[in-house]
Amino acid sequence: MSTTIPDLAALHALGAAQQPTYPDAAAVAANVARLRRMPPLVFAGECDDLKAKMAAVSRGESFLLQGGDCAETFEEVTADNVRNKLRVLLQMAVVLTYASSVPVVKLGRLAGQYAKPRSSDMETRDGVTLPAYRGDAVNGFEFTPESRIPDPTRLLDVYNASAATLNLVRAFVTGGYADLRQVHTWNTDFVKTSVAGQRYEALAAEIDKALGFMGAIGVDAEELKRVDFHSSHEALLLEYEHAMTRIDSRTDKAYNVSGHFVWIGERTRQLDGAHVEYFRHIANPIGCKLGPTATADDAIALAERLNPENEEGRLTFITRFGAGKIRDGLPHLVEKVTAAGVKVAWVCDPMHGNTFESSTGYKTRRFDDVIEEVQGFFDVHRALGTWPGGVLVEMTGDDVTECIGGGEEIDEEGLAHRYESVVDPRLNRVQSLELAFLVAEMLRQA
Repeated sequence: MSTTIPDLAALHALGAAQQPTYPDAAAVAANVARLRRMPPLVFAGECDDLKAKMAAVSRGESFLLQGGDCAETFEEVTADNVRNKLRVLLQMAVVLTYASSVPVVKLGRLAGQYAKPRSSDMETRDGVTLPAYRGDAVNGFEFTPESRIPDPTRLLDVYNASAATLNLVRAFVTGGYADLRQVHTWNTDFVKTSVAGQRYEALAAEIDKALGFMGAIGVDAEELKRVDFHSSHEALLLEYEHAMTRIDSRTDKAYNVSGHFVWIGERTRQLDGAHVEYFRHIANPIGCKLGPTATADDAIALAERLNPENEEGRLTFITRFGAGKIRDGLPHLVEKVTAAGVKVAWVCDPMHGNTFESSTGYKTRRFDDVIEEVQGFFDVHRALGTWPGGVLVEMTGDDVTECIGGGEEIDEEGLAHRYESVVDPRLNRVQSLELAFLVAEMLRQA
């Protein structure tokens, strides 16, 4: 890592994958120039703090909970939506921490998750072919020629939406909302009537009792009143991420100041590609997705390229195999990477390998498949004596019906009730809480 970052032209010359084709190069340049002058969304010191926490995850001393929308939209940047996402993440973290006695690192998949890779550049409906929707950072979801034209002014909209989201998150986590004494108020509305919600209430009562005891003996720790909460997203659009890169005055190192933790996706992890080249120059803690096609040699080569100094907390491998493949594909990967002495945190993404289309035409996932992949992830690490470092889940704080199953027993017909995602299906709040209790049980045995 150094102060020398390859310029955008050099990165694009490497054949950057999953980038939009903008019709107006001058407009792109003008918006990128404006972004370069904008204040940072996060600070280098905050990224360093998270890196230290991720080092603890890699050593088996902490567990990562990473969650949020598959693709944020500008329309959903409201106080209610941000609070609802934060609320369910706080609930999940409390369940994991209290039930397993393991410190939990809280990482939101938010304030930057506005771009999505797609399997095809184009989409056809009823004989009409238009550019695929690549997230609000690129174009509109509405299936019209005007909406689907990639628009570089949206890059500034991403910045503004991310700034508003982070401002709200910081206000919530430092302004009393994240105070552990509010643990009951996080369990509201439809969740209370669910089995998971009732189980959470019982746990919250235990926490209240413990807090009462601590207060009685004069303990009033600051850690009870606030939480450390960081942001993350897939750093996909090179124009945006490059423009949001700054040199830290303390260290002369380059940081991506659009988020604390950024990751490389499964479709953009080419060893000689533009994303790996960009990522190796920034000092943030970073992640890299590894799917069923990734070999142990691929992983080791990526680690050597992205973390040549083998720094703890720098690199996280996020595995996304699918419930039916994880027990066969993950062991050799973990075993060989560990034998090579690579310092890395292992995190499970149980969402992306388990997507299918329902008989009713909705892109969905089975809750049981999500749990099965997480269980397989834990089983593999337990067998190898390595640490299952965390989970990355696509979830929302709302009562959506996008994933099949769970305690609410959502079926394929029920998906139509409240399916709101514009890209991938998310766990709703009750399913997310159910997941937290199940993962807590796995952590107890890890």
